[in-house]
Amino acid sequence: MTRWVWEGLKSGIRTTRYPAATERAAGVSPGRPRARAGLEARLRAAETGCPTGAIAPAEEGSRVDYRRCIHCFRCLPESPEAAVAWEEGYEWAGVPEEAEAARELGCLFRRSLNIRFVDAGACGACMGEVRQIDNPYYNMHRLGFFLTPTPRNADVLLVAGPVTEAMRQALRETFEAMPPPKRVVAMGVCALSGGVFGPSAAAAGGVADVVPVDVTIPGCPPPPLAILHGLLVAVQRKPPAPLASVPESSVP
Repeated sequence: MTRWVWEGLKSGIRTTRYPAATERAAGVSPGRPRARAGLEARLRAAETGCPTGAIAPAEEGSRVDYRRCIHCFRCLPESPEAAVAWEEGYEWAGVPEEAEAARELGCLFRRSLNIRFVDAGACGACMGEVRQIDNPYYNMHRLGFFLTPTPRNADVLLVAGPVTEAMRQALRETFEAMPPPKRVVAMGVCALSGGVFGPSAAAAGGVADVVPVDVTIPGCPPPPLAILHGLLVAVQRKPPAPLASVPESSVP
């Protein structure tokens, strides 16, 4: 027993320093595609064979819709003429245009945010990432985030999955049971656009088809730091990221 205590004292605190500092440890993010400018990139974008249509030709190159990117890595560039570049990072959470004027939690919940997680038909990958944010390395409690089993004590509804027919009513009732003010954070491509499962006869085209969404976290699945970024965006402790990537030359 004393040996393990000594080993723990020697190793020290290993919790990530994010958001106080940028996390640069290997393996914290799979990265994601980034739009590339130029005629060649535009032509290549039409040939990528992206299974969800996340990559498409744009006026000055290629365009990437992160709400549809499932991280299949088929577009991973192998040459300078590829349709996309590849960027590291994990601050992916954004705010949908229709939610820009949505209610704000403000400083009321900056250090005490209760989260109710709902699996609305996810494949299980997003659930595995949510479990990680509660482990000692990511330790969401240090940021004032806590999971709660009941929606009546929840401030944020964190939802994964495209919302299957069996979960539509359950998700609505969970949302309605939450006291105001409240926010909905949709995580994973399935929850943002339906992914490879919806819209279909068995699933919706994402959480926004059932309840209003305030913050979206792209990724398939989003890594733990991306989830933490989404929660920080929900309480205005971090700025949101864009939900699409366009060629830099076309940005005004």
